[in-house]
Amino acid sequence: MSDYAAPLADMRFVIQELVGLDEVARVPQFSEVTPELVDQVLAEAGKFAAEVLAPLNRVGDTHPSRLHEGAVTTPPGFKDAYQRFTAAGWNALAGDPRFGGQGLPQIVAMPVAEIWNSANMAFCLCPMLTTGVLEALKRQGSAEQQARFLPLLTSGEWTGTMNLTEPQAGSDLSAVRTRAVPQPDGTYKLFGQKIFITYGEHDFTDNIVHLVLARTPDAPEGTRGISLFIVPKYLSDDHGKLGARNDVSCVSIEHKMGIHASPTCVLAYGDQGGATGYLVGEENEGLRYMFIMMNHARLGVGLEGVAMAERAYQHALAYAKQRVQGRELGAKSGDRVTIIHHPDVRRMLMSMKAQTEAMRALAYTAAGALDLANHHPDPTQRAQQQALLDLLTPIVKGWCTEQAVEIASLGVQVHGGMGFIEETGAAQFYRDARITTIYEGTTGIQAMDLVTRKVAAERGATMRAVLAQTAGLDNMLAGNSDAEVAAIRARLALARQALEEATQWLVDVAAKDPRQIAAGAVPFLKLSGIVFGGALMARAALIAAKRLAAGEGDSDFYRAKLVSARFFAEHLLPQSAALAHSVTHGAEATLALDAALF
Repeated sequence: MSDYAAPLADMRFVIQELVGLDEVARVPQFSEVTPELVDQVLAEAGKFAAEVLAPLNRVGDTHPSRLHEGAVTTPPGFKDAYQRFTAAGWNALAGDPRFGGQGLPQIVAMPVAEIWNSANMAFCLCPMLTTGVLEALKRQGSAEQQARFLPLLTSGEWTGTMNLTEPQAGSDLSAVRTRAVPQPDGTYKLFGQKIFITYGEHDFTDNIVHLVLARTPDAPEGTRGISLFIVPKYLSDDHGKLGARNDVSCVSIEHKMGIHASPTCVLAYGDQGGATGYLVGEENEGLRYMFIMMNHARLGVGLEGVAMAERAYQHALAYAKQRVQGRELGAKSGDRVTIIHHPDVRRMLMSMKAQTEAMRALAYTAAGALDLANHHPDPTQRAQQQALLDLLTPIVKGWCTEQAVEIASLGVQVHGGMGFIEETGAAQFYRDARITTIYEGTTGIQAMDLVTRKVAAERGATMRAVLAQTAGLDNMLAGNSDAEVAAIRARLALARQALEEATQWLVDVAAKDPRQIAAGAVPFLKLSGIVFGGALMARAALIAAKRLAAGEGDSDFYRAKLVSARFFAEHLLPQSAALAHSVTHGAEATLALDAALF
């Protein structure tokens, strides 16, 4: 398997030049976050990933986590890596300083998480879920709950999980049956079973804090009757000293297509009289609270898509540069060449590279919006950034993960027949990436969230605001004489028009026939991702062209960025017209066939 090297140059470019670190740094609590600090953090993260996490990635794939008598043993080296990870303070990077965190913004923390996921996604799933628990309890936990749980979760001494799914309740959480019975001392006893619980049991830490959706005895039916509970593996006192084992146990772990090192658990609550749980907030408000964690996780999973795309690209590129096969096209004699000289291999590598860069730009843009939505001193700015974040979240999750699967599949294709052989490592990236389009809400669920809650419900206001910014970008592109920029401008204008027309159609049809917009929801999500990604690549090209004209910075990097942006414009943006047609004209054929005729 090839070595992993964090793409630090592109990360710095997106953070500092494209998204704009300076805007986040103007927020008072982030005033000390400088480009020099970001460079240092990213470099150290890249070093830790390359030296500690990446070498374990293949180990985890071939030596999956195992369950024996209720205890899970993670792959060789994983427990030690986790201890090194937390000892170095990485778990607390974006944590609240009140609970021992370092308080860095998401525009720094999310790129660092990309590094972890590229190096070893199965490992990174554990701290990713812990950060989601931290976010939910920071916003909705009581002062006593925060004091008891947040310091140890922030440090990583304890980890956290999210317990939603049950055998009969996947995406339909209204079917949740886990019961929570109130007790005289103010606690609850929980009874039920949860499935697909990532790191629901492991050997990294002594304690695991589960956030569990359940129903109280008098709760109304449906999602209105769901409450949220803290259910720790071990009960503890106010100082974190562990006491009795709680009545929660791992009864099995799933045998999965990928991410083998990550234990996906079936957890049983209450087999020995009831698992002690603590109500978060108010009864029957659990789904609203859980969405705090789910939205955080959805951004995290979208970032996993970026990370897996980067890893698959690096692996394919390394192979293409060393695999000798055939002569260069048109040459009748001479030495055989490495396959990177063949045009179709170049096409695949450029597709992987350009899409990954666009995905990274989109994910980091969402990270910046998250920082400003939570911390900007101006309430009007907070509201605008929150609206942008709400719009971007399903696109980052859905589009970045769908493209990651495609990119990982291209990585296998670059390897040819060797890509189908497990020992080359290309197949693992495909298998690991495949789950990202499913968990934390499938692509279809993300698409429905986008078209109903984020576009139709506000009659396209935020979408149109973003498109207006893209139209403003057109004037900037028009003022640049670079040939690459001119080609990008033409394609972006057509793509923007396609999304504008699809948005108007969606707004017009939503109230008349929701089945029609549901039929076109996934094409609309993909259309949004391509246009937003293309706009960011166009902005990147504009920056690169200006830097080259001024003779500033790394000329090789900026020339490559220009080429990547043009490739995206020539090969990806033209898909916009076809996707828009699917949105506006495809519903009838999608819905016409009677179910019995399938």
